Amino acid sequence: MSSKTRTVLTAGVLAVALGLGATAQASAGAPRSVSGRPSDNITRIADFYGAYSDAVLGEDRGHLGQALRSHYLTPAFQQELAAWEKREHADGVLRAQNVPLAWKVTDNGTTRTYTAAVVTLTWGNNTTTKLVVDMARDSHRIFHIGDKGVGRK
Repeated sequence: MSSKTRTVLTAGVLAVALGLGATAQASAGAPRSVSGRPSDNITRIADFYGAYSDAVLGEDRGHLGQALRSHYLTPAFQQELAAWEKREHADGVLRAQNVPLAWKVTDNGTTRTYTAAVVTLTWGNNTTTKLVVDMARDSHRIFHIGDKGVGRK
């Protein structure tokens, strides 16, 4: 093989290799971003579900999960949740015995006193569960999780 042939072959291989690299990088998509504000109840509900799911998945003997509940849930609702969990034998925040693969929080309206959100939990078999979460506007604490919001009981 001549020197000129080797140079052309090497250039061709490099062009293909570099081209594949550029294609792989381009197919990965643009960088994602997530934003929020601590004063926004929808952001707070999303933060809670993300952190809580991570804590339960990490199974730190419940310490972080309990701390998150204490921070994000009203004391009265924590008691209500404990009674629900004892009766249903499931996690009251997730309304399940396992941890979802994904979650999405969607604004479902705001009144003078609270914000309602629909939390969609996605499970391993690609099924979803929708929960309505109500958060007080003044304290930014969750006081209800259920199939329906407090305004639709």
